[in-house]
Amino acid sequence: MDDIAAPPADTLPDATESDPMAMLRALARGFVPDLAARAARRATSARVVAPARLHFGFLDLNFSLGRRFVGLGMAIDTPATVVSLVRAPAGELVADGPEAARARTHLARLIGEHGAHSGFRLTVERAIPPHAGLGSGTQLALAVAAAYAALEAPTAEATHLARELGRAERSAIGFAAFRAGGVVLDGGRGAATEVPPIVSRLPFPDDWRVLLISDGARVGVHGEAERAAFATLPPFPEEASATLCRLVLVRALPALAEADFASFAGVIGEIQARVGDHFAPAQGGRFASADVADVLAWLGRDGHAGIGQTSWGPTGFCLVADAEAAERLAETARGRYADRPQLSFAVVRGRNTGARITVR
Repeated sequence: MDDIAAPPADTLPDATESDPMAMLRALARGFVPDLAARAARRATSARVVAPARLHFGFLDLNFSLGRRFVGLGMAIDTPATVVSLVRAPAGELVADGPEAARARTHLARLIGEHGAHSGFRLTVERAIPPHAGLGSGTQLALAVAAAYAALEAPTAEATHLARELGRAERSAIGFAAFRAGGVVLDGGRGAATEVPPIVSRLPFPDDWRVLLISDGARVGVHGEAERAAFATLPPFPEEASATLCRLVLVRALPALAEADFASFAGVIGEIQARVGDHFAPAQGGRFASADVADVLAWLGRDGHAGIGQTSWGPTGFCLVADAEAAERLAETARGRYADRPQLSFAVVRGRNTGARITVR
């Protein structure tokens, strides 16, 4: 990461929007010892908008080459977690909004580790639905950490904050979505890895869209059940891992660079089929929600190749080549599945920038 220069306190603007990790990168260098005090005197509030992510699947669950959880995913523009942090009298620490208890826990942990120049009022304005496969936990933790850093400027590396709050245990796709958006290839965990490296990042073409299929009646595998699943699933065949890695390197990434929708969508569908079948014993089938599975089967019969489930689901997705086709598809799906009120359909864009931070 490149070093950045911190401006003198008297040149700091009253409100700024920044690269979400720029302050953390700068402070990690420790080049301005009193920057925390300057920031504490100057800034009184921070607001963070953190995007959801799709996890397309792990590519090498065989693990025989020494790295674990190599994966592919992308940031999307909605839903998003929005967190506001405002200074309060010393000793005060209150939180409200969806997921407020988790957010307060994160903030209290950071304060306990790094200290604070004031109390805080924390508001979660919006939250990505939890346990839906959209990376809600990582985005909430990083949004709180970024807001805290913007006001208190702790001399801690971004990777340390992510691990300190229990994120990036397996995948760093959510972390990468927060930092810069785009479609990212996560290099997985090696023996000494703190946060998995991002070995490729490419923009999601502006014309393409994603149809999200949400099941409000179910949640995906998470917590102890998730850890147990990884511990008990059978070995993933080496030949299948080799095929998926080759498809991503030789087809999917070049297709993104050239905006070749059919080739990219075909690879995503292939990853989903192979990885979904591997996880079927832990989630009850190739896809976690039977209703979402029905929708995906219909979309497959209709000729859509880029279909699947993000992470443990239950949220499904379908890649679509343009906005008009995506909206038509969503309307058709709403009519076709009107008798299943737990299902909802939304057309979203890829997000090629990271979280947005505003400091005042």
